[in-house]
Amino acid sequence: MIVRARLGAPAADDQMVAEVSQVLDRRGALKHPPVSLAVSDQVALAIAGVFRSSTPSGQVLERFFRRGSADSQELIEAAQTEQGHASAEGHAALYCLIGWVRAQVHKASE
Repeated sequence: MIVRARLGAPAADDQMVAEVSQVLDRRGALKHPPVSLAVSDQVALAIAGVFRSSTPSGQVLERFFRRGSADSQELIEAAQTEQGHASAEGHAALYCLIGWVRAQVHKASE
């Protein structure tokens, strides 16, 4: 399934860090957080922008960052691959990107 972010500028770094932290805190406070509890489209794009590179997974993130759309499974797999090389903070941000993808898929299936 193709997921799409609303077009617009990606979030600034400070906004991205704050929103990732807020979403993780809110999800952690709930026993069963809803799939819809995810970062905004602008933060999802910003996360992809941070992890874009010339690697195959980085290229998937690059395309999503530039176009605002990607195959959901490809995007999840790319984020999971990048998690293996990321710092703790990067791992958390990529976790939020994966959550954003799952929220988009869930919303489309309703």
